[in-house]
Amino acid sequence: MFHGIGPLLAPDAKSTAAEPIALLRPRGSNQVGMRQFNERVVLQAIRLNASLPKAELARLTGLTAQTIGLITARLEDDGLILKQSAVRGRIGQPSVPLALNPDGAFSIGIKIGRRGAEWLLVDFTGQVRQRQRMDYLFPSTDALLPAIAHHLEELHDSLGPLKNRLVGIGLAVPFQIGGWHRLLGLSPAQSEAWQQIDLRAQVQAMTELPVTFAKDTSAACVAELVAGRGRDLKNFLYLFVDTFVGGGLVINSQLHGGVHGNSGAIASLPIGLAQSQQMPEQLVSYASLWQLEQRFSARGLDPLAAYDDRALQADHAPDTRAWVERAANALAHTVVSGTAFLDIDAVVIDGSFNRVLLAQLITATQHALKRYNWEGLWRANLIAGEVGPDARALGGALMPLHAHFAPDRDLFLKTCV
Repeated sequence: MFHGIGPLLAPDAKSTAAEPIALLRPRGSNQVGMRQFNERVVLQAIRLNASLPKAELARLTGLTAQTIGLITARLEDDGLILKQSAVRGRIGQPSVPLALNPDGAFSIGIKIGRRGAEWLLVDFTGQVRQRQRMDYLFPSTDALLPAIAHHLEELHDSLGPLKNRLVGIGLAVPFQIGGWHRLLGLSPAQSEAWQQIDLRAQVQAMTELPVTFAKDTSAACVAELVAGRGRDLKNFLYLFVDTFVGGGLVINSQLHGGVHGNSGAIASLPIGLAQSQQMPEQLVSYASLWQLEQRFSARGLDPLAAYDDRALQADHAPDTRAWVERAANALAHTVVSGTAFLDIDAVVIDGSFNRVLLAQLITATQHALKRYNWEGLWRANLIAGEVGPDARALGGALMPLHAHFAPDRDLFLKTCV
């Protein structure tokens, strides 16, 4: 499930980092930490391959057969792995594959958006067990905070005797949820209320479990990295179309946030050149679902239809087509600009809307790319994301699992002065 063993999270995410195993040296280590690290390496190998027998685990990890035997026995006793049916018909003893126990650990992902909130309960294999959702035109802190507490308690209690296997909570929130308030029609007071609140601290006060915080598009990119296209792509620019468009950047299978968290902050990309008396609009004003909401509202249609199948129905289709054409041209400009600075395998586009509409948007963007001059550039491969609307909440839920079970050198390396 977790792609590679390097750090998955951007600098704006509060989580423990890891480094490639090739850089780890046993010198200056303690045996308890080394044992825990090796256990995580074994879990990682099983996670990436669905199931593996002990002999294959030894080959992939470089650990001895005896060490693998001891580790897998401990992991089985801890309820983290399960023995599967023996594979017969080969020379020698039957092979017994080992797989992750879905009930071995759980985490909760919370996505707070400008048009809705979502809670996911995820098991040890990354599968969604339960989900809760709350829709709104814009979140009120007075209504949202009690709802967060209620749904956390409900998901926690639903685990019954397994509740002690809940390892953490991942919180995915827009970098500036009160930003661009004029576009949303919010008052400065509404915007300021969100700028002043420390949402991570508020959620942490609701639970004794550790809370991991990340920008929502960074969390979405984590989900795509470990559960989607990132399994095949090492380098890609990630674009996520929601109420406001956002993105992420993956280099060498690691999410990069940059020094100030600006990597992948495509919403702020200017569309056009600045004039002496005029500031160019940003991508957020072209390729966000907010514009489609406004088109629907102007004709007396439900603006939230932008996020579901209704956007493709006959009475909505003319506005949807117009939005797709405008958004696609702006996204094409973003793809060309990104390609000029980054040597990447692909540009992955996903969003919180209908998958057919996503395919239409990608097709339109590919057509728009033909109108740009690619001389001197390697054409980017444009592909659809695989995770979809769950990406931000799922990415949030994956972060605590990564922190607890992915290999991390800090488990055993001592600090050198």
